[in-house]
Amino acid sequence: KQILVLGLDGAGKTSILHSLATNHVKRSVAPTEGFNAICINTEESQMEFLEIGGSESLRSYWKMYLPKVLLLVYVVDSADHARLPMAKQLLHQLIQNNSTLPVVVLANKQDLEGAYCITDIHDALALSDIGDERKMFLIGTHVAEDGSEISSSMQDAKELIGQLVLDAQ
Repeated sequence: KQILVLGLDGAGKTSILHSLATNHVKRSVAPTEGFNAICINTEESQMEFLEIGGSESLRSYWKMYLPKVLLLVYVVDSADHARLPMAKQLLHQLIQNNSTLPVVVLANKQDLEGAYCITDIHDALALSDIGDERKMFLIGTHVAEDGSEISSSMQDAKELIGQLVLDAQ
């Protein structure tokens, strides 16, 4: 069972995964063309993350992998206001047929000027419409400068994901 990492192209999925895996920052510049799998071992568990690129041509694959996963991590670019409606639409389409899949939304790029705060992201993605049966979390994240240690918000996200994986198994 895997953790599926999705979001629009440019949201920062690869950079987040690298940061979670190494506890150090490495910003990715090249978009993921296709799939990217990363294994992260913690004291409690082994977590296998599957990232699928967010470009339009790859989005058709997203739904195929949903039934096989323990958890969906959905990454949005908090500063890309113009594309938040698209991010919202895709998220709602993804989870409409799976009322119990836990979802962790990472509102990434919180460090950028003009980034929406957490409450604005919550509203922009209409997260309150997603239903009460589901475990759902929203965490603001950012990937700081290359080589530095990951932020406390990234550490929190990693711990939360690890706990959700343990709960789901």
